[in-house]
Amino acid sequence: EKEPAAYRRVVLKNASPYHYMKVRLVLEDESTKLSAVELKQFIVTGLNSLYGEAGAALTFDLLKYDEDTLTALLRVYSRGLVKLWSSLTLLGFYQKRACAFRVLQVSPFLLALTGNSRELHLD
Repeated sequence: EKEPAAYRRVVLKNASPYHYMKVRLVLEDESTKLSAVELKQFIVTGLNSLYGEAGAALTFDLLKYDEDTLTALLRVYSRGLVKLWSSLTLLGFYQKRACAFRVLQVSPFLLALTGNSRELHLD
């Protein structure tokens, strides 16, 4: 006799080893410009101040950076996403001037960050 078909539900959690973050740095003094190296060092400093040396050792990559808009695309291991996000949230001063990171988009898929439906303009 044939056995009845068995259905199995498979759910993949954190299928991607990385998460991608699109962030913008908002500075009180809009004339201040940061290079890519300065931005990465600023983020590492924030990780260090919140989580110590272990936090500063968190691996993340600055994939893309626009110096004009101060917008960056970061790649971080999924297990380090919460640490990176929280340290960005708590960074409040750059060179004794108020600043804030705005997290624009987060996704485990890089392709998802190429477009933003909130900024879509149809002709």
